[in-house]
Amino acid sequence: MTKTKILEATQISQKLNRMAYEVYEKNYSEKELCLVGIDGNGYKVAERLEEILKKISPLKIKLFKIKIDKENPWSAPPVYSFTEKDYAGKAVVLVDDVLNSGKTVMYGVKLFLDKPIKRISVLVLVDRSHTRYPIKADFVGLSLSTTLQEHIDTDFSKKGKETVYLV
Repeated sequence: MTKTKILEATQISQKLNRMAYEVYEKNYSEKELCLVGIDGNGYKVAERLEEILKKISPLKIKLFKIKIDKENPWSAPPVYSFTEKDYAGKAVVLVDDVLNSGKTVMYGVKLFLDKPIKRISVLVLVDRSHTRYPIKADFVGLSLSTTLQEHIDTDFSKKGKETVYLV
């Protein structure tokens, strides 16, 4: 199986910086912003985004994690690190590394549908454009058309050495 590098650390940083400014621009009137990273690389993207937003904006950033079974999200309820009080009346940004079918993001959004939030946005580093669900990302680092047989693999194991591969 061949791996083709499509983003390296510098490019990922540039994309995250741009998206952080876009998030701030959309939420400049907020006092607080909740970033909810999907466990794994989605949470790592959210951590990086939080660092950047704290540098460029006066927003108070709350970072949370949500764990969803990506293969069978209906098999168990999501596990999350926050309470309704943490995000009530606030803008929420759901963060993941790759938007594939939209299933994981859909189940992440579902958690907030009947809750008193101000608004919810979705941010992804890579959008493959193969969604099976009516989900679109509001903030996208890279839109990439791939075949259904190809996959996107993100590696955030070493800070400063992050990489995105087409497999």
